[in-house]
Amino acid sequence: MSLLFSPLTLRSLTLPNRLWVSPMCMYSAVDGVPQEWHHTHLAQFASGGAGLIVAEATAVLPEGRISPRDTGLWNDAQRDAWAPIVDAVHARGAHLGVQLAHAGRKASTWWPWAAENGSVPEDQGGWPTVAPSAIAFDGFAEPAALDADGISAVIEGFADAARRALDAGFDVLEIHGAHGYLLHQFLSPLSNRRDDEYGGSLENRARLLREVTEAVRRVAGDAVPVFVRISATDHAPGGFTPEEAAQVGEWVMADGADLIDVSSGGLVAHQRIDVHPGYQVPLAAAVRQGGRIPSSAVGLLTDGAQAEAVLAKGDADAIFAGREWLRDPHFGLRAAHELGDDVAWPDQYLRARWR
Repeated sequence: MSLLFSPLTLRSLTLPNRLWVSPMCMYSAVDGVPQEWHHTHLAQFASGGAGLIVAEATAVLPEGRISPRDTGLWNDAQRDAWAPIVDAVHARGAHLGVQLAHAGRKASTWWPWAAENGSVPEDQGGWPTVAPSAIAFDGFAEPAALDADGISAVIEGFADAARRALDAGFDVLEIHGAHGYLLHQFLSPLSNRRDDEYGGSLENRARLLREVTEAVRRVAGDAVPVFVRISATDHAPGGFTPEEAAQVGEWVMADGADLIDVSSGGLVAHQRIDVHPGYQVPLAAAVRQGGRIPSSAVGLLTDGAQAEAVLAKGDADAIFAGREWLRDPHFGLRAAHELGDDVAWPDQYLRARWR
């Protein structure tokens, strides 16, 4: 059996393989409540061989939504709408996680196919945004710097959302500390100009992410895996670096995380990224530190042989993919077929298993 289709155990959860579905925003919720679209979208990957599916960036507070159409877990109605979606994934033999998020200064924006772009005006359904410092993302409204009470509310929001996620039946909790959203904004000196205990040194800039990780772990208990997604570089001078990411990875593992989901970028509009197949894999390897820190790789990983090579080289412990699952919701079954792995297929699809 390939490494890609070998099981991985994290705390009490054993995942059947290491080819997973990245969280991808659908911008299709109503008042934070997931809809039928989310049910169909996520359940199809369970039929397609995914070892783990992580649902999209789901706001822990209403002002933490990327757009007015984002999903949430700040109230019980949202929790109750997620529960049957989790059940549908479980019924197909897969596991479902959720990415808990706060967008910070990148909140209250238009969804990608809207006629407008930038920040949504308050009279059109938008809201004031917050950040570590009153520094706007290019083209967006200026945020307010969070005060001590605001920071406490963010931590409490993550903990409360984690509790609702567990009540809904989610198997994994992922903390979104990447792609220029709030926790990443605290990590990077390009967006964090604070002079208190949350700014300045790397230890201070990582403080909020660590406090959130500790809070989510307390809710998760000893059994449920907690992932932390980070952008291991800002792809911009003076920004967050892979070396800093490796240190932050060590810290949050000590705080209760089980795996670092390594991505990159998203913090500033002037980032410069050399995009090519597997371009973020070296970042996962840097954070993994030769196997000391469990990590996952993502970024233009599009076939079974390529993903297997990443694992065989020791650059990551698991593979997240996004766009390839959108192109082929049965990517997992296809990759297993390509690698000659004898994995479980849905009975309804057995005719395609070997020929």
